[in-house]
Amino acid sequence: MSTFNIHEAKTHFSKLIERVESGEEILIGRAGKLVAKLVPLTHPVLPAKAIPSAKAKALPVDAANLPDAQIASGAFGALEWVGMENIAQPLHLNNSSANSTALARADIAVDLVDASARGIHMSRLYLLLDQHLSAQQLSPALLRQLLSDSLSTHAGLSDRAKIALRFELLLRRPALASDHSGWRSYPITVHATLDQSGAFELKTSVQITYSSTCPCSAALARQKLQQRFDADFAATEMSKSQVVHWLGDVLGGSAATPHAQRSTLDVELTMLASSELFPWQALINALEHSLQTPVQTAVKRVDEQAFAARNGANLMFVEDALRRVRGCLETLPFVGGYRASAKHLESLHAHDAVGTIERANS
Repeated sequence: MSTFNIHEAKTHFSKLIERVESGEEILIGRAGKLVAKLVPLTHPVLPAKAIPSAKAKALPVDAANLPDAQIASGAFGALEWVGMENIAQPLHLNNSSANSTALARADIAVDLVDASARGIHMSRLYLLLDQHLSAQQLSPALLRQLLSDSLSTHAGLSDRAKIALRFELLLRRPALASDHSGWRSYPITVHATLDQSGAFELKTSVQITYSSTCPCSAALARQKLQQRFDADFAATEMSKSQVVHWLGDVLGGSAATPHAQRSTLDVELTMLASSELFPWQALINALEHSLQTPVQTAVKRVDEQAFAARNGANLMFVEDALRRVRGCLETLPFVGGYRASAKHLESLHAHDAVGTIERANS
């Protein structure tokens, strides 16, 4: 081991490095005091350019050479449906007086008829969904094209494709009597299927919320009012003004009131093949008009009174509501078949009154 001062080390540095590379250790001193040692490295350091940087760009990928377990073949067996569910997807809607966009949840799938194939091309389905629905207005023709393209990208693998969409349709609804209005949200679903032969089926559904006043309860309440009226005026002659006052009194005209309940109508219809647009607003308007008592948005006292009058003029058992709905659906030109279910969410009983009507595709 040799010792050099700093001046000597600076002067003969390259030669000292050569001696260190051969295995010798060199001591460095300053003012008669050792301050450093040059020693050979036991593990070589990689060149700086070989150390990956956080900002370094990724090397180009040869996609053709990436492994794909999906292409494995064997006796795997055919499958009815394979795909994805609950994909977030924006929609552009065709209702001019409604909110023109909606955030939907989409399901898309194809069957797997090639029993020797291990899987389908899910990324192709996802990209087709985005390409078709993100930029174009939602229509029956668009969904048919999307499903057709899904089958084209799965030629030899699949014979059928399907899609489902779930979203909330926002419509601005006016108050019954005042000048106010507000937004109502209607749950909408769309289901479409297409097979290799070109057979296309399209269904859509909507939920309507309305009020239903029980006819039986209304009759019992009227009887109670008659009994109270007879008891209050049994022994006296009464004037018109007295009757008017009694009807407005809590202990008089409000002696008994019928019970009303929030109710729901779920309608699913098969759309005719000739349909060019989704008729949600026309369908909702027609159904609410047939029921007469849809729930409200902005409500002032004049609106609440108008709503109470509608409830009184439209007493409904669940059977009555369904008969009104059937009469409505039978007149709509875009309806093929339908299935409608009504639920009166009882305010008297701990159970609900329910009913269903349906018609096969025409």
